Amino acid sequence: MRSGLVDFHCHLDLYPDHAAAVEHCERDGVFTLTVTTTPKAWPRNYELTSTTHHVRAALGLHPQLVADRAHEIGLWEELLPRTRYVGEVGLDASPRFYRSFQKQKEIFARILTLCAAAGNKIITTHSVRATKAVLDTIEQHLPSTRGRVVLHWFTGTVAEAKRAVDLGCYFSVNTEMLANEKRAAITKTLPLDRILTETDGPFIQIDARPVMPSDVWIAIEGLARLHEIPPADMSVTILRNLKSLLVEQV
Repeated sequence: MRSGLVDFHCHLDLYPDHAAAVEHCERDGVFTLTVTTTPKAWPRNYELTSTTHHVRAALGLHPQLVADRAHEIGLWEELLPRTRYVGEVGLDASPRFYRSFQKQKEIFARILTLCAAAGNKIITTHSVRATKAVLDTIEQHLPSTRGRVVLHWFTGTVAEAKRAVDLGCYFSVNTEMLANEKRAAITKTLPLDRILTETDGPFIQIDARPVMPSDVWIAIEGLARLHEIPPADMSVTILRNLKSLLVEQV
């Protein structure tokens, strides 16, 4: 089992055995950011990860749930001082969730404003069919000196990627972002010093099973092929980027 891997966006509480999933990450030495979809889920995630070396729990309010759970933003705000990590948050303008898009924008703006006021937060962000709106909200509410955004499963354009870089964003890359020529071509334009890896488990399948954080090595191998460098060098780059992100004083 390879150690020193980075899975910067995974839903450990959505696996059949939450505690076992956390234990596997710890045992395998995979630095894992386990995101939550509602603030009510965060305390249990924090409980299971607070004594681990490799796993951290992020405080989320998923945009796909805003229609029914916008009222939980008050609880989210109460919990924010207890964690540096925020996510999954953001915007989703896909047809199924567009009805709540205006409310999503209000909630996301509030989240970024609160993060900016607190300072030094790391925010893993969803941006399905909403990259421009996400970047607009970041630019308006989160100065780069007050926090850092990691764009999870980026699907925007090359121009949007450049804008995100200029705003100080990082990108977490999964296997689906490397799955076809068009996606891979955009992923290749992302600066190597802003790249992290993720699984988004259990939502991605590998060999007819949900991906596990230790499977993030597959994304590392894909990135290595994309950039024509050895996988071991890509792994070192990802770890260096994680350390840079974590020690940034913003």
